[in-house]
Amino acid sequence: MNAIHFFRKSTMKVPSRVLSLRNASFLGFARSFNPSVFERKLCCKKKDFLLNFNQVTQSHHACPFRFLCFQRIVNDAQKLRCLPSSSFVQSRAVSGPYDVSTEARVASTVRGLSTRGNDIHVTPLVVGGNVAVAEGENNVKKNGVSAKSEVEKEAWRLLKDAVVTYCGSPVGTVAANNPGDKQPLNYDQVFIRDFVPSALAFLLRGEGEIVENFLLHTLQLQSWEKTVDCYSPGQGLMPASFKVRTVPLEDNKFEEVLDPDFGESAIGRVAPVDSGLWWIILLRAYGKITGDYSLQERVDVQTGIRLILNLCLADGFDMFPSLLVTDGSCMIDRRMGIHGHPLEIQALFCSALRCSREILTANGSSKNLVSAINNRLSALSFHVREYCWVDMKKVNEIYRYKTEEYSMDATNKFNIYPEQIPSWLMDWIPEKGGYLLGNLQPAHMDFRFFTLGNLWSIVSSLGTPKQNEAILNLIEAKWDDIAGHMPFKICYPALENEEWRIITGSDPKNTPWSYHNGGSWPTLLWQFTLACIKMGRLELAQKAVSLAEKRLSIDRWPEYYDTRRGKFIGKQSRLYQTWTIAGFLTSKMMVENPQMASLLYWEEDYELLDICVCALNKSGRKNCSRGAAKSQILV
Repeated sequence: MNAIHFFRKSTMKVPSRVLSLRNASFLGFARSFNPSVFERKLCCKKKDFLLNFNQVTQSHHACPFRFLCFQRIVNDAQKLRCLPSSSFVQSRAVSGPYDVSTEARVASTVRGLSTRGNDIHVTPLVVGGNVAVAEGENNVKKNGVSAKSEVEKEAWRLLKDAVVTYCGSPVGTVAANNPGDKQPLNYDQVFIRDFVPSALAFLLRGEGEIVENFLLHTLQLQSWEKTVDCYSPGQGLMPASFKVRTVPLEDNKFEEVLDPDFGESAIGRVAPVDSGLWWIILLRAYGKITGDYSLQERVDVQTGIRLILNLCLADGFDMFPSLLVTDGSCMIDRRMGIHGHPLEIQALFCSALRCSREILTANGSSKNLVSAINNRLSALSFHVREYCWVDMKKVNEIYRYKTEEYSMDATNKFNIYPEQIPSWLMDWIPEKGGYLLGNLQPAHMDFRFFTLGNLWSIVSSLGTPKQNEAILNLIEAKWDDIAGHMPFKICYPALENEEWRIITGSDPKNTPWSYHNGGSWPTLLWQFTLACIKMGRLELAQKAVSLAEKRLSIDRWPEYYDTRRGKFIGKQSRLYQTWTIAGFLTSKMMVENPQMASLLYWEEDYELLDICVCALNKSGRKNCSRGAAKSQILV
């Protein structure tokens, strides 16, 4: 049904806020409307829902206002979703980045409708989680995964206590669940980044409902109105977190609302770049572990993936294939001098691109997008492997760099001055081993070892097989520095003295060897375990898990540890931190059942090594140094 025809024939009074939506293309109009400020809250009745699922699935006309009871048919199973019916979204394609059709705009906009008072009400999601749970129970018995120790039993109890429900269904876990915390700040919210280890723990246990709910609800939050100082970021941004709030209505009634945070309330007001990347990674993991790929095939889910990719793949001023982001836009969400091209974002970006290539439905509209993904993956892999790798040989090469080289064949392409090599690196880097730089920009190399970025480079195969092996060799050789009493340092070494004051802005929480500045984060355990299993180093993972198991329960599952060796609980560390608990459980299950871990990482894609965007250039210009450098890459 044409949208204009629908509103002309409908007797329903359309709320004024719907007509003044920023994404006015939903109604077939040009996007020239002034954006109205409306509440970003997804609502549902707490006691009785406006729509009955069974009635709606029996008849398309079950609801008197057809606009309110949108539904979609996926794999012959009707699921009530607050999105248009299939007849509603069938409209002509419009021009946009990578051939995103009107269907994408429709799905995106309807997810953004505010729902309060007499406006459009959103019915809670009804998902088929029971089947997934039943299958998971069989998998638990089959794979022999069970809570054996008292520490594991306590961890499972705490993880389940942290579950957040929305309209009676589980939708995520809070960041921390310490009953004694009088000022939870935003730790009582569900973070996309933090929920990933919780989701994997539930999936590996065979409980998929909470993960499906989480993926679909966060998808609905994707395109909601978000502003800072009357400015809105690009469409497709995923929120950093959301909170379920209970709002009183008339006649002593209540409704639950989802209130997302896109960074407008965060410290530093920085938008989360990694949220959308983690969402795609988790979507792929859900399909791999459960075997249920119908969720990935939904039109709204496919649209969500495209919007994230369009935001990440958009052309800009940057000359590098790595993703340019601001400081504080990832796990290190405070000022720590990682602005530019932090390794963590590049590794997650690589994973998200590879996930999307697997998940995207093959059709005419996705052909250009897949081509763009392949080209970006090829360029990104080459760039990181060639220019971000550091070992003893590379350090000596940088030590002898000539500067001010102006040519296409320059050795020192980024004009790095040898004086940037820190004194600690000379004695610290082992003879056998190496790692990927934390950041690379013109005249700047960040030589700190960032654990998450290096571990995820192994998992995503952003590094070469030899580089991946060398990273684990370095961690093993420098175990006391990176693991110490509690695995693992988020970065090494810490910024101290005047360097700390200048780079962090004298951040009192990021003091040396604390929090993001060299603190030890137990949640990194599951990613280390995954990397070790991929590289056949299971004994190294077991060593780390055993080390953490001895302390986490006794220390009440802290968020992070302080000091150079991670000996003390962090001075401002939250206790009963959910992703600490979930990271431990996920690690235990992967160690006990390594074959399941193989579903979560990527092997080397040798075809990408042969793809070069410059070779596809119609102008035929030979201005690419890739040919000369390719022989030096360790495959």
